[in-house]
Amino acid sequence: MISMGSQAATFVILAIYVAIMVGIGIYMSRKTKSTEDFMLGGRNVGSWLTAFSYGTTYFSAVVFIGYAGQFGWMYGASATWVGIGNAIIGSLIPFFLIGKRTRLMTNHIGAKTMPEYFEHRFDSKKLKTASALIVFIFLIPYTASVYNGLSRLFGMVFDLGENGGTYIIIAMAVLSAIYVTLGGYKATALNDFFQGIIMLIGIGTVVALTVQKKDGLSAALDALNAISDSKTETGTLGSLFGPDPINLLGVVILTSLGTWGLPQMVQKFYAIKDEQAIKKGAVISTFFAIVVAGGSYFMGGFVRLYCTLDGSDASGKTFIDTVNGKPVYDTMVPSLIKQALPNLLIGLVVVLVLSASLSTLSSLVLTSSSTLTNDLIKPRVKNFDDKKQITFMRIFIAVFLIISVIIACNKNASISTLMSYSWGALSGAFLGPFLYGLFMKKASKAACWASFFTGVGISVAHMVLFSMNIEAFNGLKQSIIDLNCPLNLLSPINAGAFAMIISLIIVPVVSAFTKAPDKKVVDNAFSSLSAK
Repeated sequence: MISMGSQAATFVILAIYVAIMVGIGIYMSRKTKSTEDFMLGGRNVGSWLTAFSYGTTYFSAVVFIGYAGQFGWMYGASATWVGIGNAIIGSLIPFFLIGKRTRLMTNHIGAKTMPEYFEHRFDSKKLKTASALIVFIFLIPYTASVYNGLSRLFGMVFDLGENGGTYIIIAMAVLSAIYVTLGGYKATALNDFFQGIIMLIGIGTVVALTVQKKDGLSAALDALNAISDSKTETGTLGSLFGPDPINLLGVVILTSLGTWGLPQMVQKFYAIKDEQAIKKGAVISTFFAIVVAGGSYFMGGFVRLYCTLDGSDASGKTFIDTVNGKPVYDTMVPSLIKQALPNLLIGLVVVLVLSASLSTLSSLVLTSSSTLTNDLIKPRVKNFDDKKQITFMRIFIAVFLIISVIIACNKNASISTLMSYSWGALSGAFLGPFLYGLFMKKASKAACWASFFTGVGISVAHMVLFSMNIEAFNGLKQSIIDLNCPLNLLSPINAGAFAMIISLIIVPVVSAFTKAPDKKVVDNAFSSLSAK
C-alpha cells in the first residue's frame, strides 16, 4: 500500500481526469444529432483522432496488467516481440491493406456495423442476425477482462480489501457509460486522443524506471539470464527469442492478426474522413503501438526480477495460487509498479491504466450496443426513427456493462483467458469473411457461415474441454500434457490463433465450391472501389 500523501495525490489526479472525461461527453452530446453521428461520428473523423482511437481501443489493462505480466513471466525479454507484432501486423498493415477499402465499401453500401456489412455484402439478413449475436456475446468476456485488470491495479494502490475491486469495477462501468451515452463515437474519439497522450507519457516513464531500478538494461538482462525458465534452463529469459518461440508466435498471431476481424477495431475505418487521413493514421497508430504495446511487453519481461521464483515479492506477497500451485500472473505487474516507481508516480500509472481501459471499454460498449440496436432491434420495429434508435443504444450500453461487471467480479478466470476466448471467437468467425469480402468477388455466403461456425465452435469447444474442471475431460487433458508437444494445445491463446488461421483458409476453400451472392449485389459493393 502506498503512503496516505500519495493516495491523496492520486485521488486528486483521478478527480481531474474524471471531470475532463465527463466534460468531453457533455460537450460532444450537443454535436450528436443522428444515429450516424452517434455510431460513426458522421464518417468525418480525422487521422489523429482515428489513430489514437484505434490504438487506445487496442491496448488496455488487459495488455498492461494481464498480458504483460503473464507473457513477461513466461518468455522474459522476448515478450517484446508481441508488442512489435502488434505495431506492424496489428496496426500498420491493416491501415494500408483494408483501411481504404473498408471506408469506401461500407460507406457505399450503407453499413454502419460489421453485421450490416455482412448483410449488404453477402445479401443475407440471417448473416447479420447471427453476427450481431456473436458480437454481443463475445465482447462481454473481453470487457470483463478489462475491468479485472483495473480492479487489480486499484486494489494494489489503495489496499481496498476483499470487496474493493468490485466497487472499482462498478465505478468504472458507470464512468464509461456516462461519457459514451452522452456523446457517442465523437466523445469516445476525443477522449481517446486525450487518454492516448497520457498512455504515451506513462508507458515511457514506467519502462525507464523498471530498468533503472535494476541497474540498467545490460544488468537487468544479465539478471534475467541467471534465472531458470519453466524448463529449468538458464540464459533464455534475457535472450532474443526466449525460452519458447513457438508458443510466443501464437501470442503474436492472436494479439496482432486478430485486430483485422474485430468489429470494434475495423469500425474505425468506417468513420475515418478520407484516404489521406488513412495514410497519416497508419504512421501515427504504428508509432503509438510501438511505444505502448512494445513498452508494456518489454516492461513485463522483467517481472521475474520483481516477483521471485518462490512466488513472492520483496514485501512477501505471494504470487502462487495455493490451490493449483500456478503463478497468479494478474498480480505481477501491479507489484512491479509498486516496487519500481516512487510513490508520487503511482498516480500517473493509475491514470495511465485507467485511460487505456476506459478508451477500450467505450469502444466495446458502443460497438455492442450499436450492433444490437441497429442489426437486431431496428429491422423488427416499425417507425424506429433516430431518436428511438439512440435511446435503445443507450439502454443496451447499460445492459452490456451490467453483464460484464457480473463476470468481472468472478476472479476465477484470468485476464488473458477471458480476452483470448473473446478475440478467438470474434476474429475466428469474422476475419476471413470480412477480409475476403473486401477483395474477392467470389466469396460466398456459405463460406461466411462456415467461418462463423468454426470460429465460435473452436473457442467454445476449447473453453469447455480444457478450461473447465470437468471430470470426463481430465484424462484427455493429461494425455495432451503427456505428449510433451512443443505447441501448447491447452492454451486458449493458441486456440484463438488457430481459429483465425482456419478462418483465412476456410473462406476461399468453401467459396470455390459454393455459389457467390447475386452478381448485382457483388458488383454494387465493388463499384465503390473501381470508381477510385
